Amino acid sequence: MSRPMLTDNAAWRRARPAVSVLIPFLRDDPSDLLQLLDEEAGAVEGAVEIVVLDDGTNDPELTARLQARIRSMALPARLISLPRNEGRSRGRNRLAATARGGSWLFLDSDMRPDHRRFLWTWADLVAREDPAVAFGGFSLLQASTDARFRVHRAMAARGECVAYGERAKTPEKYVYTSNLLVRRDVFAAEAFDPGFTGWGWEDVEWAMRVSRRFRVVHVDNPATHMGLDTVEALAGKYEQSADNFARVVVRHPDIVRTYPSYRAARLLKRIPALGQIRPWMKRAAVTGWLPTGARAFSLRLYRAALYAEAV
Repeated sequence: MSRPMLTDNAAWRRARPAVSVLIPFLRDDPSDLLQLLDEEAGAVEGAVEIVVLDDGTNDPELTARLQARIRSMALPARLISLPRNEGRSRGRNRLAATARGGSWLFLDSDMRPDHRRFLWTWADLVAREDPAVAFGGFSLLQASTDARFRVHRAMAARGECVAYGERAKTPEKYVYTSNLLVRRDVFAAEAFDPGFTGWGWEDVEWAMRVSRRFRVVHVDNPATHMGLDTVEALAGKYEQSADNFARVVVRHPDIVRTYPSYRAARLLKRIPALGQIRPWMKRAAVTGWLPTGARAFSLRLYRAALYAEAV
């Protein structure tokens, strides 16, 4: 691992938190999120600390702004700045190694709490129930309505912004490190697999492993996913995720075969010359004059066609 630069605020050293909020980022500015979280400092009464990881952005101006933000916070806070990128799994494992709380809240830097008792709700849940794993869910309440993100918005609303009662029916499926509470002993038993590279599936695979040993609960404590993507950006992420999907299929075939993405990939695999047809699926998804539903369907089809090579 790279040698980090650490920035702590005045409250860090004396803190004895129950919950550590772990926020990784790369080339983002989490300042707005940090401000919103810090507004709850009085309500959580020392139960929460913040640990932020810059996974190799190498932007001196951003680092200086974040150092000033960290030092001004009332919540105990630490900034870890890495000179080069370590990747999503390794970064989250590094955050976990720094955390001092008995439970850890993994929170993406492009999330925004949907209410002003977000941290309090998590801290209260830990104090009352101390769950092994809990996912709070996310929404699009505060996300952009720009036309560029219309397809991603439609796909997220359908597949990710799911009510907690529905999520609880297949608990391992709806687990993302965007708003995820994990108890220390659970993470000690099952850490994120650093073999995952690029984008996607490392959190779902982790949840599959964990769900075989621990109870995964779902609660109603959502935050908004602000980082909507264009179709081109989403397609690029799906292209990165194909190898990760293959890794999950090998490790958890009994669970993955129940997923619609797997079943669609298996069907598409039977199509002759799929590799020649696949670019047309992407082309339809990026065609702006098509209806949003048709573009979203084409993008899901493109993803399944990529995954067909893994099944």
